[in-house]
Amino acid sequence: MTKFVYEDFQPGREFPLGPKHVTAGEIIEFAREFDPQPMHLDEEAGRASILGGLAASGWHTSAVFMRMMCDSYLLATDAQGAPGIDFMEWKKPVLADDTLSGRSIVVEARPMRSRPGIGIVRFRHEVENQRGELVCLGENAVMIRMRSVAEVSA
Repeated sequence: MTKFVYEDFQPGREFPLGPKHVTAGEIIEFAREFDPQPMHLDEEAGRASILGGLAASGWHTSAVFMRMMCDSYLLATDAQGAPGIDFMEWKKPVLADDTLSGRSIVVEARPMRSRPGIGIVRFRHEVENQRGELVCLGENAVMIRMRSVAEVSA
């Protein structure tokens, strides 16, 4: 299988994310394990909160986004890891039965000076619910092998 390499990530290129339907069961399961706050565990507690219903943890939203990114392009990329996340903002709650989709947009691509054969690709990520409301916004860089290096190691 041919993988995406650094040269395939030109600024402005977009990769679609999702769709991913988020169920009440998934929200509760994630919350029990990682973020057991009442609004993530119980519909009534969620409705009583400012979130307006059983709401996914922001960390759950980020994990769903990560899976959508992997399914869209990351697993088909000669990625070498990421140096971190510049920012991740949870703009609106993700509620039970929301369907998420969005896009990853290449913002910048440049060769790494410290690692010949590797480039840094910076992405902006936008995730929306089925109503077109922005629920998650983020930016990060990914280290991606360049074509000439990828061909030599194949």
